[in-house]
Amino acid sequence: MADPSTYRPATGTIPESPGVYKFRDDTGRVIYVGKAKSLRQRLNSYFADPAALHPRTYQMVTTAAAVEWTVVGTEVEALQLEYNWIKEFDPRFNVRYRDDKTYPVLAVSLHEEYPRLHVYRGPRRKGVRYFGPYSHAWAIRETLDMLLRVFPARTCSAGVFKRHGQMGRPCLLGYIDKCSAPCVGRVDAAEHRAIVEEFCDFLAGKTDAMVRRLEKQMQEASAELEFERAARLRDDVAALRRAVEKQAVVLGDGTDADVVGFATDELQAAVQVFHVRGGRVRGQRGWVIDIVEQQGLPELVGHFLSQFYGDQADLDAQADAGGSPVPREVLVPELPPEHEAMTEWLSGLRSAHENRAAKVRLRVAQRGDKRTLAETVERNAKEAFTQHKLRRAGDLSARSAALSELQEALALDEAPLRIECVDVSHVQGTDVVASLVVFEDGLARKSEYRRFAIREGAEQGDVGSIAEVTRRRFARYQAEQEQTADENENLPAGIDPETGRPRKFAYAPNLYVVDGGAPQVAAASDVLAELGITEVAVIGLAKRLEEVWLPGEEDPAILPRTSEALYLLQRVRDEAHRFAITYHRQKRGKRMTTSALDSIAGLGQTRKTALLKHFGSVKKLKAASVEEISAVQGIGQHTAQTVHTALRGGNGEGESGENKDDRGSNDREG
Repeated sequence: MADPSTYRPATGTIPESPGVYKFRDDTGRVIYVGKAKSLRQRLNSYFADPAALHPRTYQMVTTAAAVEWTVVGTEVEALQLEYNWIKEFDPRFNVRYRDDKTYPVLAVSLHEEYPRLHVYRGPRRKGVRYFGPYSHAWAIRETLDMLLRVFPARTCSAGVFKRHGQMGRPCLLGYIDKCSAPCVGRVDAAEHRAIVEEFCDFLAGKTDAMVRRLEKQMQEASAELEFERAARLRDDVAALRRAVEKQAVVLGDGTDADVVGFATDELQAAVQVFHVRGGRVRGQRGWVIDIVEQQGLPELVGHFLSQFYGDQADLDAQADAGGSPVPREVLVPELPPEHEAMTEWLSGLRSAHENRAAKVRLRVAQRGDKRTLAETVERNAKEAFTQHKLRRAGDLSARSAALSELQEALALDEAPLRIECVDVSHVQGTDVVASLVVFEDGLARKSEYRRFAIREGAEQGDVGSIAEVTRRRFARYQAEQEQTADENENLPAGIDPETGRPRKFAYAPNLYVVDGGAPQVAAASDVLAELGITEVAVIGLAKRLEEVWLPGEEDPAILPRTSEALYLLQRVRDEAHRFAITYHRQKRGKRMTTSALDSIAGLGQTRKTALLKHFGSVKKLKAASVEEISAVQGIGQHTAQTVHTALRGGNGEGESGENKDDRGSNDREG
């Protein structure tokens, strides 16, 4: 644990200007980013009496080994720079209001020729428009079920759409008029897109105008004695009104606002946001975060607004989403200290999206419907906070117990906060690969995962492969430590002087786990000894009886079956196994699907890709006639004949491509 006084800058050297500061640990990793109206006043507060600091602030300053700052001209610049640095460095002590990917949304795939309406969870994608989030997926399906009779758009997957097009008849929804059946040509692409755009307009809030238009059409049909058409329009109007009634009116018509509520204690805070569009609640989101600094509600509000709307603006820019990520009005429980700068920044985000000047109002609701809604949001935040504490108490204590049990069972000097695990995957010694996964504080850190294609060690089996991975991993670690020292002796070891960020293998684990027993553990331990690395503990986890093997021990250690430490090791091992298997399948699949075509003269990568994309597999390509092959773009009659002859010749590679894998090369590592 570092002493903050060892890196405290002299008070006179800290400027009184506004700026952004970074704390780094002894390896150079950025662990905290903050902003201040006066850098001198804020930084001096971190080096006050430790007993007066917030527990997590104390942990942060004792973990840090250096502090640096950047002076900016205005508070708006400080807001922007702080957001950019938090996004770039992902500091462990900063609060990150990441979008909760468990909330479902209604996605409209506008980038497709025939757009699709479907339930979606996950990151936003370019060319897709999103509505929500909704509290439950069934709420989306219920809404779709009511609206499809009015807007009969496609909801099926690409496979179902293609299959019914080949069959020449629509699915059930097409027969009951809840799909316009573009798969069989009932409507063309332009007509189907018009239906989808009307659907998007309705969900975007243009409900009254659409209802009035349908009512007018109904009256016209009735006047022209088209009673069946008038009855259908009447039912459509009723369906739209039922859909609208599902979203209760909470504010005046046309109100465009986000309402934010908080519930806090000394260590954590819960945040709830209600998205009100057109006077109706269109979506809801929630987060629970750790509080790092001793700060009040105004400071929490400021941190949340900068990160949430900054992330939303980035996501909407990537996805080409319609509308602005920032509403006209943001209602908060208390104004942040820099509320004028925050208002200017939010207005800039909205203006950039709308390509015109757009003012955003940031205020506290004092009375009326907005005050009532703000109280409802705050109640939701308190309820979510209560549920979180009940749900997470076991998880947090279990992770702490697992790390403590590992420290005790393995006789480690400290709890293994960083665990790395290696697993090898192959089929009878071919396509040998290995994975390295990383867990920090008992949680997977997927950005640190690494994959290895085994070279020399494959001939010696799993033991040789484990040795090769260990040698390559820790040789890179040592090389990066030395490289930093050679390039810039003032930087901590492992830091890239050009980017200021840690290199790929900058950190050594506290615990290095190999999938296997005594031979694998001995191989890894020997490599570490050869490299002169003594601070890394090595163990093996054997699958048969879940035994824990230590270097040099004749008998394994047996952890209790109910042990949290064993459960953590199993999760780490299983994740390494999953990651290795995925890489192995990807590598093997690419080799097998291309081997049947590699030996055909005059067939380059572009033509092979075109053939596999057209037919879907080598098996189907082999069954095709010369005329069918020549119909593929870029494939002439002569080339088609050559391919047909080569595949029908039954050579070994052709059989391999047909029998072992006919899925194409679609298996990718996530």
